[in-house]
Amino acid sequence: MTEQEKFDKIFREYPQPRKSFFARPHLSRRCFMNIAGTGLTASWIASKMSGTTVITSSPVTMQNTAKNVIYILLAGAPSHVDTFDLKVLNGTTPTSFQPTTTNGVLFPNGLMPKLATHMGDFALVRSMQPWALVHSLAQTWTQIGRNPAGVLGNVSPNIGTVVAIEKDPQRTPGQVFPTFLALNSASAAGPGYMAASYAPFKVTPSTAGLKNTTNPDGQTRFDNRWSFLHQLDDPLRSGASPDGSAMDDYDQFYTSAQAMMYNSAVTSAFSYTTAESVAYGNNSFGNACVIAKHVIAANQGTRYIEITLGGWDMHQNIYAANQLPQLAQQLDNGLSQLIADLKASGDFANTMIVMAGEFGRTVGPLTPAAGRDHLAQQFAFFAGAGVTGGKVIGSTDALGANIVDYGWSRQRAVKPEDVEATIYSAMGINWTTVRYDDPLGRGFYYVPNSDQNLFGPINELWQP
Repeated sequence: MTEQEKFDKIFREYPQPRKSFFARPHLSRRCFMNIAGTGLTASWIASKMSGTTVITSSPVTMQNTAKNVIYILLAGAPSHVDTFDLKVLNGTTPTSFQPTTTNGVLFPNGLMPKLATHMGDFALVRSMQPWALVHSLAQTWTQIGRNPAGVLGNVSPNIGTVVAIEKDPQRTPGQVFPTFLALNSASAAGPGYMAASYAPFKVTPSTAGLKNTTNPDGQTRFDNRWSFLHQLDDPLRSGASPDGSAMDDYDQFYTSAQAMMYNSAVTSAFSYTTAESVAYGNNSFGNACVIAKHVIAANQGTRYIEITLGGWDMHQNIYAANQLPQLAQQLDNGLSQLIADLKASGDFANTMIVMAGEFGRTVGPLTPAAGRDHLAQQFAFFAGAGVTGGKVIGSTDALGANIVDYGWSRQRAVKPEDVEATIYSAMGINWTTVRYDDPLGRGFYYVPNSDQNLFGPINELWQP
């Protein structure tokens, strides 16, 4: 039995050993009386019932090469065989794609000419497969690293939220940017059950910079109002508030927002010049890449940036000028310039760029609608933070429909959870961590089933 077959067998054997949905922590009356009879104090009992976070993990070796992560979600699922797992089919593949083999890697130089010059800067995983072929489900899956329809789906946080909570102790008092920034990502997965202070800070880039960072009545008037506000409701913001953590989150929102007002670092990082916008393609994706570059350079506490580039759901007329060629050009301009600028500033060495869609698209000749439909075969893109450039992990058959070589140690298809583990490993976060502070007391696994070693980082990305 191959590793892939063993892996599939495990996931066929449901239910897996997990506590039932209703298995919440509790103390029965009999247990209470038994404990009380031993002479233990009520304060000890209270401490055990207070929900103090218990965190466990297994000893693992992490890459720990990345200070920052930029995660690019290609929403709508790009065609892998027309982009980063190019397959040339006579009579189908446009000649304008100019397929070119560079160091053994076939790439559409005509479609993405600028990224073609950066072939030595990024690595590709071509042996990746999703769990589902439904857009909303699979998009959320890639962001939270688990099944959104599962028991903990609605309370599971974004990968960026986990990064934010893990890196929070490293923030300094002078760092005022949110740890987790989401650009052009209005539908980004949220913080789940974790505190709202670790939620994605959602921003649509604008030449005007970040909105609402000044007050129309001036800073003096604003400062006076801020002081008066605290005089009125400071008692409600304290830990003694009857509303508990909800008021803590409320106060954190206000305090964080106030720190970003009238702040020159904010103004500089969240705005850009016309020349910068043009260099990055003069579109919303390119502008998001400009902001990402600025925010990383500012070093104001942001460690995880999510950027969404949608529109890849091309069931019809995929090769029309306003379809794949136009979107690929946006990606080409923005991502290539981002890589170039990060290399020039020195931030490329400690910033990992991860890019993927939610799944792939059908292969071979186009459909009768001149498009490509959904397919369970895709790619993932990695660059920076020590990732070996020019490398390809895994390969597919002549059409790109099936994996013929997995290309990594686990000898099976790469899954979203493996990408999640790779991000955590690069950030120096133990992907086997389990937090017992989730609402149901079941234990929240940073990467699902980490106690069974079903998923893990793609370490081959860092190998020669």
